[in-house]
Amino acid sequence: MNHQHDRALGALYGLAMGDALGMPTQIMSRRSITARFGSVTGFEAGPADNPVSAGMPAGSVTDDTDQALIVGRLLIENGGRVDPLRLAHELLEWERAMKAKGSFDLLGPSTKAALDAVSRGVPPAEAGKSGATNGAAMRITPVGVAFSATPLEPFIDRVAAACQVTHDTGIGIASAAAVAAAVSRGIDGGDLEDAFAAAITAAEAGAERGHWVAGGDIAARIRWAVDLVRGLPEDQALDRVCDLVGTSVASQESVPAAFAVLALAEGAPWRACLLAANLGGDCDTIGAIAGAIAGSISGASGLPADALATLRSVNGLDLEPLATALLALRAGQAE
Repeated sequence: MNHQHDRALGALYGLAMGDALGMPTQIMSRRSITARFGSVTGFEAGPADNPVSAGMPAGSVTDDTDQALIVGRLLIENGGRVDPLRLAHELLEWERAMKAKGSFDLLGPSTKAALDAVSRGVPPAEAGKSGATNGAAMRITPVGVAFSATPLEPFIDRVAAACQVTHDTGIGIASAAAVAAAVSRGIDGGDLEDAFAAAITAAEAGAERGHWVAGGDIAARIRWAVDLVRGLPEDQALDRVCDLVGTSVASQESVPAAFAVLALAEGAPWRACLLAANLGGDCDTIGAIAGAIAGSISGASGLPADALATLRSVNGLDLEPLATALLALRAGQAE
């Protein structure tokens, strides 16, 4: 396995790892997590009283991984482009399948509102004009695997196309651009500081796209969140993330929170994902983002072998073909 393929696999499995670690503690408060688990140190089953993850086996992935795989498949099937209307239909089909299985881990608020609009006949170019939550950022990793973030403007074009139908706002696109660019820089061999720099630059460019909605600047909040936790003990740092950055589905909270835990873990994938799981709130998404970026830097070889085995067996995941096909798109871009 070459280094680039290892890093592509690391990004995809890192996303799944962070998602699965955060699955049982999502929508819980940090205080509730401490009372129930002490500290999350590995995969846990969904607690019976968690309305989202109840009954899910330890190591199960959620919508973050499922939707990222949809984006990856669409990129491959359409030669590197995500067709907005096709994505809308695929997400609606995914939700129907989840409902049929009795799952309540369904679409986020911006995605749900946009897809309801598409179902009523609203054009895809208008459906996502108010989407500012983290749904686009959580599923954008395949774009970062498939394409180099340089030159920047064509890369932002690809990110914006993947965001359009659900998150066609400056905040939504900036958040997705930050995650995709950080992953892409990792695929190219960058370290953690390179990934931070790429994320901030891409977020600044992404903020100029889409519809304007009120909210904090994503690039500025990533920079601030990273600085906020540097040099602090872990418990104090996590408290600061919860109290000051926030862990909700709002992009300007959860996306900077993911970069904060990356900084706190110094880019170590397993540690970053565990820290995210102990935050609560939308911690499966925070973990998925942090895991994807950290995994793109460390490669799959830097992820715990037993964790990979769990992810594969519990979820039936085999991400090798996806990684190979996405890198073929990347190679084609370079020709």
